[in-house]
Amino acid sequence: MTIDHLVSPVWLAERLNEPDIRVVDVRWYLLEPGRGRVEYLEAHIPGAAYLDIDNDLSAPPFHGPGRHPIPSPEAFAAVASRAGIGPATHVIAYDSVGGAYAARLWWLLRYFGHERVSLLDGGWPAWVAAGLPVESGEVAPPPAVFVPRPNRAMVVDADAVDALRRDPRVLILDVRAAERYQGITEPLDPRAGHIPGAVSAPYADNVDADGRMLPAEALRARYAALGADRAKTIVCYCGSGVTAAHAILALERAGWKNALLYEGSWSDWSRDPSRPAATGPEPWGGEG
Repeated sequence: MTIDHLVSPVWLAERLNEPDIRVVDVRWYLLEPGRGRVEYLEAHIPGAAYLDIDNDLSAPPFHGPGRHPIPSPEAFAAVASRAGIGPATHVIAYDSVGGAYAARLWWLLRYFGHERVSLLDGGWPAWVAAGLPVESGEVAPPPAVFVPRPNRAMVVDADAVDALRRDPRVLILDVRAAERYQGITEPLDPRAGHIPGAVSAPYADNVDADGRMLPAEALRARYAALGADRAKTIVCYCGSGVTAAHAILALERAGWKNALLYEGSWSDWSRDPSRPAATGPEPWGGEG
């Protein structure tokens, strides 16, 4: 069975009790650690487990590239098993911000060899707006056996990005907010700006005002205008490798299967003073 990238609240509500469906709440807030879990305990989709970006879906900061390195296969297998994710499980991930963080679980599962994963389109706000049932408290799903099969071909490091940015057949997309790309502000990392040659493509523009992902045709038009049609390879990066997964999902939904994740993203690149940084609104502003 082909698994769609997105499912609707109604689709999920009709299947909540199916044994192969596992709902995972990935609400998280970059500058408010712990808030997502508090909100989950207050109210969540019935049966949903909770996984935290910092503690469950990343290795410790800089135990690998950047602030949110990919967890080890053993660590991720333990997390997935605890969440009740086995080989036949169809995982439905959601958050409160249009899938920006739920896409991290979508990407990680696929990276570790599990293709049966979708996002809840519109996430928690769409579920609540539809008047669907909620529950409170902790959920401990029956544990499952998750066997990780990491695919390092889906990831690039700083050295690879430094080489790829000089290749005209490669499109590098910076999916952070435009003010971070331009170097106007930098709330977290050592330097402001962007990787020279990268194109600004904020992930937030993949969704509509209600947090639902744009239709595939609109996504295709968006990324084609940014140069995706001309690219042999697309590299996506963000602050630390989390929201870049949202762009990879959007690209795949629009038909591109050639998008890679720069794991450490700007939190990795900006820590190395030998790496150049550009500022301003244009891809080649600053050092090239």
